[in-house]
Amino acid sequence: MFGAIPALLTYYWRMKMPETARYTALVAKNTKQATADMSKVLQVEIEAEQENVQQLDQTQGGNNENDFGLFTKRFLRRHGLHLLGTAITWFLLDIAYYSQNLFQKDIFSAIGWIPEAKTMSAIEEVYKIARAQTLIALCSTVPGYWFTVALIDRIGRFTIQLMGFFFMTVFMFALAIPYHHWTMNGNQIGFVVMYSLTFFFANFGPNATTFVVPAEIFPA
Repeated sequence: MFGAIPALLTYYWRMKMPETARYTALVAKNTKQATADMSKVLQVEIEAEQENVQQLDQTQGGNNENDFGLFTKRFLRRHGLHLLGTAITWFLLDIAYYSQNLFQKDIFSAIGWIPEAKTMSAIEEVYKIARAQTLIALCSTVPGYWFTVALIDRIGRFTIQLMGFFFMTVFMFALAIPYHHWTMNGNQIGFVVMYSLTFFFANFGPNATTFVVPAEIFPA
């Protein structure tokens, strides 16, 4: 139940955030609110220029050219391929990424990194699983996000997404094909390192770009 609190706080603060000025001016047709929002964010006094907004609206189509709903043929023609591409890549990522997260404790037990559940108390099991997951997160998941933050505008979203999917595939095959080898004593550290790299390239890859790309390519 405690996990609901951050979600509620996030929802509250999102409701307090202004929409983008582009949306407010061109879609909601509220120039005064758009300039007020921009002034607040940029901390600069800006005056509304309704004529410029109307002119921009006309140059982008006019005559309701840009006024169409989600479930329309015009949306399908303009953005159907974008929607299909972003949805499929996100779906394919989630199959791998959430499967890894859901079954981490079973993987750790299978390779002998943590003992079988029946050999310890419930509290001890929770502690050991949490310790293992925290180690994976600190050494791979979190650094992967920061690599994306640092490089996304240098090497581009497309490159990061392709690279992430490619290296996730490579390391998953490297774990799955010689799986028996990794379950033998003395090989657990190698397994954990390669397993961590799948998370690193998920986050320095599609787990970041599948959020960024749709937000950037779809209209307000």
